[in-house]
Amino acid sequence: MIGASMNLTDTEVAAAAALAGAEVVRARYGRLHSRIDKGAGDFATDADLAAEEAILDVIRAARPGDAVHGEEGGRQGAADAEREWLVDPLCGTLNYATGSQLVAVNVVLRNGPAAVADPFSGEVFLADGETARVRSGVLGEERPLAPTADTRLVDVNLDPPFPSAPGFRAVDLLAHPGFVENFRPRVVSTTLALAWVAAGRRAAYVTDGGDLSGSVHFAAGIALCRAAGCVVTGIDGGPVGRGGSGLVAAADAGTHELLMSMIGGRGRTG
Repeated sequence: MIGASMNLTDTEVAAAAALAGAEVVRARYGRLHSRIDKGAGDFATDADLAAEEAILDVIRAARPGDAVHGEEGGRQGAADAEREWLVDPLCGTLNYATGSQLVAVNVVLRNGPAAVADPFSGEVFLADGETARVRSGVLGEERPLAPTADTRLVDVNLDPPFPSAPGFRAVDLLAHPGFVENFRPRVVSTTLALAWVAAGRRAAYVTDGGDLSGSVHFAAGIALCRAAGCVVTGIDGGPVGRGGSGLVAAADAGTHELLMSMIGGRGRTG
């Protein structure tokens, strides 16, 4: 079994790890969960911890020389490891703890393949760096992701902190007359929304923040959107990365340009 797992591609390792975490999340849904306070109103549950351990078991078996940075356990592995996996075992912990199924499990090799699993639909969204696809059903049928803005639905992250205020505040975007005329807002409070942009279920996703390219929460979704052909920038219109500011992931250039005109950025793609 170990030898077989080591023969998997990085994309398949990401998928297997994300699905292992998703299985734990699904199995523990609806229970009374213990909470671990992380400060500033944030917390983890026993499901977060168990899902992360399941994910790490898969990665350790398949890629024993790689480092792993998990949201709950921090960085583990050799300090000089050339490769690092970023793991968010349960994105949407508050949703989950209060009985909502709007959550995601994110696994990505830094600057490499990524997987975003939806524990309750059974879907896993995959990116190999060049293409993006979704796998679903008991037979694991796959189809390519095709971003489109047809739904006109835009997910906006309203969770604090708001480091770009007062220059940018998500609530101001929602109140913009142009937003009301062109889009309909959604707030799911999980980066599953990024997978939905890549899949054509959302026109765009907008969040405040700093450099999110190396975030365990966002890196997998960013990789997925880029591989699918979405337009991905910071809220300032610049590239997502060091010195970046938040995230705008749009299905196409026209949607991105329209949102940037409301945000006040310069609309540069990256």
